[in-house]
Amino acid sequence: MKYIEILFWVVSLAIIYSYVIYPFILILVSALVQCVRDTRYTLIKKERRLDASDDSSVTIVISAFNEESCIKERIENLLALDYPAEKLNIFVASDGSTDNTNSILASFDDPRLSTFCFEENRGKINVLNDLMERVTSEITIFSDANTAFEKDAVTQLVMSISQKGVGAVCGELVLVDAHSGDNKDNLYWKYEQVLKFHESRLDALLGANGGIYAIKTEFYIPLPSNTIIDDFCIVMNVARQNQSVVYTPEAKAIEEIAPSMQEEANRRVRIGAGNYQPFARLTWLLNPKYKWRWFSYISHKVIRWFVPHFMILSLSTNFVLLWHSNSIYTYLFIAQVAFYCLWLVGSLKLLKNIPIVSGLVSLITFFVSMNISLFRGYIRYLTSNLSATWQRTSR
Repeated sequence: MKYIEILFWVVSLAIIYSYVIYPFILILVSALVQCVRDTRYTLIKKERRLDASDDSSVTIVISAFNEESCIKERIENLLALDYPAEKLNIFVASDGSTDNTNSILASFDDPRLSTFCFEENRGKINVLNDLMERVTSEITIFSDANTAFEKDAVTQLVMSISQKGVGAVCGELVLVDAHSGDNKDNLYWKYEQVLKFHESRLDALLGANGGIYAIKTEFYIPLPSNTIIDDFCIVMNVARQNQSVVYTPEAKAIEEIAPSMQEEANRRVRIGAGNYQPFARLTWLLNPKYKWRWFSYISHKVIRWFVPHFMILSLSTNFVLLWHSNSIYTYLFIAQVAFYCLWLVGSLKLLKNIPIVSGLVSLITFFVSMNISLFRGYIRYLTSNLSATWQRTSR
């Protein structure tokens, strides 16, 4: 019983640590470091190359699959960017599309745009590896077919990445509802943005928003053909080469949310499966010599990837401990059962007309559903031969 009790507290505190204690420590340390380095930070800001857009050649790289619904608008968005035309290249590849994507790409005639129509559907990372062999610019910006850049997004990315020692830049992804156009950045997304900001201050940023990020081309390392979470792996490979990764919220892109809960759940299952690939491959991140990046990786990523497992263990060990002489385990078990009952209420969309209750229930529903999808992804990772070929989200 003693070991069961220890296990219960370890897994329960691990969940609380990753989502509550770690952010508190991160923000506190970030603030202290900012105070100590304030003068130096101000000098660096003043030394940013405000004319970087006139000096740096840029290639925007996009891999698309069956994107006839948005590819025309996407290319028009890129061609309208506020960036010197002679310094901008746009590479768009169709990865074995079977709809009208190829014909839409062929309808454009602009010297900045190069299109590639591959017959075989091989998956995003394989297309990116091919395109990167063709890139000759100093900077490469990665994005998606369903994303739209603000006019100055490229300029903002280039200004940040032009700083000495910076190898990658993560932009800001704004989520919107496809029908209303309303901003749908939920509380969890905003919470993640706060973590990105403070991790960036400590040179501990992990990965990037796949819809908008940039790297110095020379630091790109081709990835294995079955890689799913390419944005995380690409950026972490840059960091491994002693390059800083910074967060630049001024570089904004807009992306539509999944049209249904089922579509979103399927997307999260796939991402969940892909999360365990870097855990197995990027073992260098587990080395404490990488200091704050190691600390953030363990706290923000690794522990969270196993939160579904911890949730199962916490509930099951709590049940066993009901026969323990300490009544605290009875109260804790009741609290856990109530927590999952609220998730069920949220899943069934009950009490949605009571604002205060609805907000709490929505947060709990999102948290539990997210971890269910992550656990399903873990099962898929263990039982399936993961492929990088597309599982497209409807738009």
